[in-house]
Amino acid sequence: MARFEAPVAEKPSASRAHRVYFTFAISWIARFLTFRDRVFGWDKSGRTPEGIHERSSRHSIVSAASILDAVFVEPVSRPAIAAVLLCHGIGETVEQWFGVQQILAANGVTSLAFDYSGYGKSAGRPDWDQFELDAIASFDTLRQLAPHLPLSVLGFSLGSGVAVATINKVSADRLVLCEAFTSFRGAAHSFWIPKALSFLVPPIWHAQEQLSNCKLPVLIVHGERDRLFPVETATDLAAYCSSKAEVVLVPDTAHNQPFRKPHLSYWGPIVEWLGT
Repeated sequence: MARFEAPVAEKPSASRAHRVYFTFAISWIARFLTFRDRVFGWDKSGRTPEGIHERSSRHSIVSAASILDAVFVEPVSRPAIAAVLLCHGIGETVEQWFGVQQILAANGVTSLAFDYSGYGKSAGRPDWDQFELDAIASFDTLRQLAPHLPLSVLGFSLGSGVAVATINKVSADRLVLCEAFTSFRGAAHSFWIPKALSFLVPPIWHAQEQLSNCKLPVLIVHGERDRLFPVETATDLAAYCSSKAEVVLVPDTAHNQPFRKPHLSYWGPIVEWLGT
């Protein structure tokens, strides 16, 4: 007797309408959050006096039809032990990540932060495929700027989706996920998009699919007071990984604190892990 096998459900695919929704929503959310942070003075919080521990330079990166704005920061007070590409979150720009780059440089880690297409001074418009191309082009630039260092990719919040989607397309040595989500639709629901409106959210950036094929060491760092993505997300992501994954839960840390008020309680374990 022939055995009956249930048909495998096809993963929903993104449509042209999804792309329009994504561009519109990301553009306006990013603008609103950037404006809010400027009003409250959060856009430049967390910085220390420049030039004590680091040397910085501005770069323009070609990414398909876009030109990206990027900031490269390297240590001067001690030898560099590693380099990392920083993929930031939805409402941020490179200006808001300079404090993080300073604390990394002070502890021996070189970094490159870039703005996605349509963000900050970067040309183009928000699009998930373009964001992935942006990360790949920026990683290639980091490899040119830091040719002798081990290279890693770090994704924060929205950037975790970009980092996971591209990690198997670049020659990185390690992957770091901070305040990350398991899928873009899941993230949208956490961002108060009702599940009844899921059809409007593109079915992209499924961490399970990519992490199960990732052979690199993975570090997952999550604030215990993150009210956007609960701490259980970190253990879910670790379970997806086919390679070794470590989870660090940071006490008394909310979702945006790591870049607004950079502190070694959060970034110290990352620096130590990148340098091993």
